[in-house]
Amino acid sequence: MTWMGIVLLWGLLMAAVWVMGAYNGLVRLRNAVKNSWSQIDVQLKRRYDLIPNLVETVRGYAAHESSTLTEVIEARHTAELATGGAKAQTNAENVLVEGLRHLFAVSEAYPDLVASSNYLDLQRQLVTTEDRIQAARRLFNGNVRDYNRRVEAIPSRLVAAILRFDREAYFEVEPAVRVSGPPPVARHGESS
Repeated sequence: MTWMGIVLLWGLLMAAVWVMGAYNGLVRLRNAVKNSWSQIDVQLKRRYDLIPNLVETVRGYAAHESSTLTEVIEARHTAELATGGAKAQTNAENVLVEGLRHLFAVSEAYPDLVASSNYLDLQRQLVTTEDRIQAARRLFNGNVRDYNRRVEAIPSRLVAAILRFDREAYFEVEPAVRVSGPPPVARHGESS
């Protein structure tokens, strides 16, 4: 084998090693994105499980607010059935968040409701769940950022394009209730 053949063979070997390394790096980052999405999914399911209890508690005190209650239940159902990744889930979750915010705003008009221990307990659980959703969202979005950088950066962009590693969408959703603090409690001296 000639000197030129050895150099060419060595160059091809180095290129193959680099392609394998770039591919493995993309796979590792894509798996981190999928794993962190599953953590969001767990917390969203926890929120979905809390909503029917919250709606029923509010219904007991504010039965004539049926349109708000129906809006929240329908938004929950839509969010629970959303498929297609972070982008589709973001849209559905934002509708649900707006419905929950409206429900909490309506609830403020019922002092007996906001003072009830069941309502306060559900609100605390929802605040804890929102904290967890936001923490999982930050982890997910960080993983998406790292993955997207690798997909877009040269030279790994070449491997990503050939092997169809596409950009991932961020999960952008606001919390439904105030996060990182105790839920508001009924003010003393309010009449029933």
